[in-house]
Amino acid sequence: MLVTMEEILKEAKEKKYAVGAFNVPNLESVQAVISAAQELNVPVILQHAEVHETYTPLAEIGPIMLEYAKKATVPVCVHFDHGASFDMCVQAIRLGFTSVMIDASAEEYDINLAKTKEMVKIAHAAGVSVEAELGHIFTSSVGGGEGRGAVGADDYDSLNDCYTDPKTAKAFVEATGVDALAISFGTTHGVYLTEPKLDLNRITEIKNEIDIPFVMHGGSGVSDEDFKVAIANGIAKINYYTYSAKAAGEAVETYIKENPDTQMFSHDIIDVMKTAMKENVKAAMKVFASSIL
Repeated sequence: MLVTMEEILKEAKEKKYAVGAFNVPNLESVQAVISAAQELNVPVILQHAEVHETYTPLAEIGPIMLEYAKKATVPVCVHFDHGASFDMCVQAIRLGFTSVMIDASAEEYDINLAKTKEMVKIAHAAGVSVEAELGHIFTSSVGGGEGRGAVGADDYDSLNDCYTDPKTAKAFVEATGVDALAISFGTTHGVYLTEPKLDLNRITEIKNEIDIPFVMHGGSGVSDEDFKVAIANGIAKINYYTYSAKAAGEAVETYIKENPDTQMFSHDIIDVMKTAMKENVKAAMKVFASSIL
């Protein structure tokens, strides 16, 4: 069933679990994520990131996402992620998406606040939830694409200024009226090049100032233990893509190596990819929603 992000995160926040938010740039990934959620009977968020427009445009993948969400036996939010432009966010709203993220986190604070406030006004008038970001979530040099510059092993100690400040977060949320806030506490988009150094206490510090659902971007590659602490501290939505896509690619590589004399067809490869992605997504969901499973 199709629901808003506000609806889907309200219960997650109350019951202290996190909803997995998975980028689905093609039909097979939509099928894999919905199938995983239904098998586990957990709510889920399907996402289309603006940076994935080169894979499948919003106008093409959006209706597919919405169709699968409406037919699902579990609550599904259809979300437009990392929207850098008003036009793309509005396009998603017009298509029927139930949530959008206006991402002006690379801008100066006042510009981020003004753009977010305007998008909240537009989206809420249409009954659509809004996510924004405060602080900077970086990208690794491998498999990223949504962050604000590359970060490696030597960079973590200098990132404190990029972490979300609790007092600033309170002022931002109160001024904009956003439904969820993506916060920065050390996670990275893409494949981790070194063990992440997470400031998990910062989540609690921000929660002490404002009591809304928080979002973890750069969720792939974080340990199960750190996921659970982050959720206990206030994370209610976890963005996850890179490692499920990586699992699908590795499964194809293994399949080809193990079947050197077998004639390959595209439908066989697609099935291998989809199965691997589904299993990876299910494993992530079991961690995110462990308190209700």
